[in-house]
Amino acid sequence: MIPMLQLARLLLSHSFAGDISVTVFTTPLNRPFVVDSLSDTKATIIDIPFPDNVPEIPPGVECTDKLPASLFVPFTRATKSMQADFERELMSLPRVSFMVSDGFLWWTLESSRKLGFPRIVFLGMNCASTVICDSVFQNQLLSNVKSETEPVPVPEFPWIKVRKCDFVKDMFDSKSTTDPGFKLILDQVTSMNQSQGIIFNTLDDLEPVFIDFYKRNRELKPWTLGPLCCVNNFLEYEVEEKVKPSWMKWLDKKRDQGCNVLYVAFGSQAEISREQLEEIALGLEESKVNFLWVVKGNEIGKEFEERVGERGMMVRDEWVDQRKILEHDSVRGFLSHCGWNSLMESICSEVPILAFPLAAEQPLNAILVVEELRVAERVVAASEGVVRREEIAEKVKELMEGEKGKELRRNVQAYGKMAKKALEEGIGSSWKNLDNLINEFCNNGT
Repeated sequence: MIPMLQLARLLLSHSFAGDISVTVFTTPLNRPFVVDSLSDTKATIIDIPFPDNVPEIPPGVECTDKLPASLFVPFTRATKSMQADFERELMSLPRVSFMVSDGFLWWTLESSRKLGFPRIVFLGMNCASTVICDSVFQNQLLSNVKSETEPVPVPEFPWIKVRKCDFVKDMFDSKSTTDPGFKLILDQVTSMNQSQGIIFNTLDDLEPVFIDFYKRNRELKPWTLGPLCCVNNFLEYEVEEKVKPSWMKWLDKKRDQGCNVLYVAFGSQAEISREQLEEIALGLEESKVNFLWVVKGNEIGKEFEERVGERGMMVRDEWVDQRKILEHDSVRGFLSHCGWNSLMESICSEVPILAFPLAAEQPLNAILVVEELRVAERVVAASEGVVRREEIAEKVKELMEGEKGKELRRNVQAYGKMAKKALEEGIGSSWKNLDNLINEFCNNGT
């Protein structure tokens, strides 16, 4: 949701902005966040009702950050019932040049075709993960591999090796073709491939090999418009008027004390076992570094906080401005689940990463930042699949204090500067791509 709103800002900041209108569709419970995000823009915001009484989905849930990952499929399927309201609102608009649709909302392709305008897919993944996934499934690369951890080279990119455990569990099982999750992915991929373009939240210079491959081997035209986290957002306008949150005051204190801080966060949808959470906590304790850890719930007991004392701060069940944290002078490392938005924010903030991928395409994102960009180190799980405290403590200390950490910091600083230049008005590569997109889909900039 956040990068989609940043994309709306980017469109409205274009030199044709006087002739461009942007309409954002959301749902009633998500509307306040969208309104706040775009409050100083001329974007129009329309909310359409989310379906009631969806089996398994608790009442009042209209966003995946309040939903266990296990309920993602029925939640996403339920959005199909919003199509009639969506199309009725679209028909009330004076003119639509093109639609930018979340890649998970496969049914919006039907709406765009019915009403006669192009649909462009917005995909949260980077280009590398996308083409690696395509190669693995098109070549049935891992179908006959029994081991979950045996590395297999990707045919188009033989220097990259993938393992079964890097992909969604049971995806290579023959029964998966009847699985609701697999069917949903199939619908989404089919509608994506039949659309008129795809927007990646990345920049040409970050993954040139993969973007070039995509352009040469896919019919769907890619538009690289990132890093969207560098687009001015609403927080930058309002932050001076707000009282500093407790976590920002704590970071300020650490900065004033000359202490470096590790930021720890695993995303809003991560499902982590209690055993793994305890190993992470003990690893952070043993590392002796200062850390700010954003967690869900109270599975990490208060006794842990008492033991680490002033060296650590826990933020529980509270939304934090991750970009502001990563930009803080005291933050010198990020222990991350490797969601692409988080990685882009870390790179743009010039903060090296300790990769701890958990689900979805996150292991492939880890391959990109660890092996290709060399801005991250990766934790290694024990044979039973849990990353142990000793591994976490060792890798954290190396990231924050060791020679490897210094090397990663030099690399990420170079990429961070490159990323910021990509959106420089009129000259940056992503800005030029935005020019081309507007010219291709909007006649006379309308």
